[in-house]
Amino acid sequence: MKNLIQSFYNWYRVTLRNTKYRWVVILGSLIYLLSPVDISPDFLPVVGWLDDGIIATILVTEVSQLLIEGLNRRKQTRQGTEVNEVESVNRDQTVVDVSVS
Repeated sequence: MKNLIQSFYNWYRVTLRNTKYRWVVILGSLIYLLSPVDISPDFLPVVGWLDDGIIATILVTEVSQLLIEGLNRRKQTRQGTEVNEVESVNRDQTVVDVSVS
C-alpha cells in the first residue's frame, strides 16, 4: 500500500512540473472549493470536511510552489544581471602594461 501511495505521489509531482497541468490543478481545486457540489457532503462531520481539506492543501501547495519558483527565477535573473555588470566593468577598466626597450 505504501508503494502504491509513493508511486502515485511521484506521478503527481512529475505531471505537475508541466505548468499547463499545474494551472489545471489550481483552477480545478478553486472551482471545487467554491462549488456547492462535494464528493462527500459537508453535513457529515469529519468525512465532509476531509475532502475539502485535502483539496485546499493541494491548492495551497501548488500556489506556494509557483510563488517559490517565481521568486527563484527573479533572484537568478537579478544575479545574472549583476554578474554581467561586473564583467562589463572589469572589461572597461582593464589596464595593459607595456614596456618598450
